[in-house]
Amino acid sequence: MTPFSRITGTGSYLPPRRVTNEDLARDLAVRGIETSDQWIVERTGIRARHFAAPEVTSSDLGLQAARQALEAAGRTAGDIDLIIVATSTPDMVFPSSAAILQNKLGIAGCPVFDVQAVCSGFVYALTVADAMIRTGSARCALVIGAEVFSRILDFNDRTTCVLFGDGAGAVVLEASTEPGILASDLHADGKHVGILCVPGHVSGGDVLGTPLLHMDGQAVFKLAVRVLEESARACLQKAGKTDEDIDWLIPHQANIRIMEGTARKLKLPLDKLVVTVNEHGNTSAASIPLALDEAVRSGKVKKGDTVMLEGVGGGFTWGAVLLTM
Repeated sequence: MTPFSRITGTGSYLPPRRVTNEDLARDLAVRGIETSDQWIVERTGIRARHFAAPEVTSSDLGLQAARQALEAAGRTAGDIDLIIVATSTPDMVFPSSAAILQNKLGIAGCPVFDVQAVCSGFVYALTVADAMIRTGSARCALVIGAEVFSRILDFNDRTTCVLFGDGAGAVVLEASTEPGILASDLHADGKHVGILCVPGHVSGGDVLGTPLLHMDGQAVFKLAVRVLEESARACLQKAGKTDEDIDWLIPHQANIRIMEGTARKLKLPLDKLVVTVNEHGNTSAASIPLALDEAVRSGKVKKGDTVMLEGVGGGFTWGAVLLTM
């Protein structure tokens, strides 16, 4: 019988350095850039974020989250036969952060690779891991979202540098006789590349273009609310479920207005919306597993709950996963 896949453990990690809006406003003032806690909160819902130390990489953050997820699942690193890391800020051009993390876990042999779909990365990675488990290519996977977005922020642009933070989240996804991942829905539209990108690259030892994040916030906002609703509804249809079957909505933690707008379109009360953007900022591919782990550990999300995960990011990519915990 073709197995299902089910999340058996979650984990997360935030760098120790917490940067409040007041901290950031003070640092930006030195550059002659004005902002304030009120300005940031009103537009985004963000009050703080975490920044990694200069020597800390995405795989370092992912390792801590992975260890937590393994402990929660009652597994050891030796049980893992697949590692997928969703990241837009890898440790190196190559090899993958997944390969580096595999070595840090002290294991070898199993397939490992990164997925690059920016803020949708974890949804993409979870969908790929589910497919590999269902086809028998793996039985116990680590799926991780890990980012150090502080490295690619333009601190002369207050419209973007206040939004992002660093962190990692992880899940252990295992073969199961009971359904866990109920449905997924993935999309992309490359014509929107320019509205959210880091348009630099390495050539001959030099960085060509701009190695810092660029975003057209209004364009992203308009697209995000529409495609998130469409993807969530497609997921529900594939699974034979309705809005009322959703116990918790865990969207990519980008902006509280986008998140609340999506919840309203799905006719969900806001108390079913898991929110961590206020303390984490936008941690890109890490944001969904970070929020999931916090919701599990706080007792909000319980075994048997039906959870909708959804993300939208540069590319332009978007998608959703409906699952039972």
